[in-house]
Amino acid sequence: MITEATLVSGREPILAATDWHPYARHSIKPDTDATGLHSAGTTVWTSSGSPSGYALGDPRRAVELFTTSAMFRSADWLHLPRVTDPAVLDGLRVSQRDEWDFLWTAEQPPQQPDEDLVVPLTDADHPAMTALIDASFPTSTARPGDPRIRGWYGIWSGDRLVACGADRTHGDVGFLAGLVVSDRDRGRGLGATLTSAMTRRMFERYDRVALGVWTHNERVTRLYQRLGYTGRVGRTSVRLSAGSPESVGSAGSAGCAG
Repeated sequence: MITEATLVSGREPILAATDWHPYARHSIKPDTDATGLHSAGTTVWTSSGSPSGYALGDPRRAVELFTTSAMFRSADWLHLPRVTDPAVLDGLRVSQRDEWDFLWTAEQPPQQPDEDLVVPLTDADHPAMTALIDASFPTSTARPGDPRIRGWYGIWSGDRLVACGADRTHGDVGFLAGLVVSDRDRGRGLGATLTSAMTRRMFERYDRVALGVWTHNERVTRLYQRLGYTGRVGRTSVRLSAGSPESVGSAGSAGCAG
């Protein structure tokens, strides 16, 4: 049971509580009304109107903070530090669980061949993007028309789109999403070229650039690390079924001391 937690209200105090961690910077938009709790090195937070709760620190303490505070009553996604003990999720009605890693870099990537082939894509290219994603990365959550996406980049081979990726920046850390290469064109270094070129463009606006990768995909993780994405924090994201958990918000505040 949480005996003491400090209320942190506003983006800047939440970032300060997490020591300005790139994941926290990514998750909260500038000028957004955000609220959280901090307890014994663990910080949890949510933004106004968001269906998600976010956390850094200890996963068990994060779940306790989430489930004892009314501010997270409407959260249907909890983005937790990596959960290795199944008992941490006891009492949560989890309908989906994703294990992934948040990677980031503070350095320009090493130059890759043919970066000049990476070009911005437009609405007119949506059919080509959809066809490529459906064929080569059907589980991707980055899709043309998604309002969270600020822009797309791709590589063409003649009239055929062979690679594409999205700028899904949310906070003040550049964020790459939905990077995909055509199955028939893999092994040509196009993934490295696309990632490097997009990262370089992101650094024109941001001092950190990040992306997410499934934890089991170590081959792709090694590629990103080779391109400079050496910052890494494990994440466990859980989707809660309707009415879950029963205790979220039911116990009032978590004994706030500030």
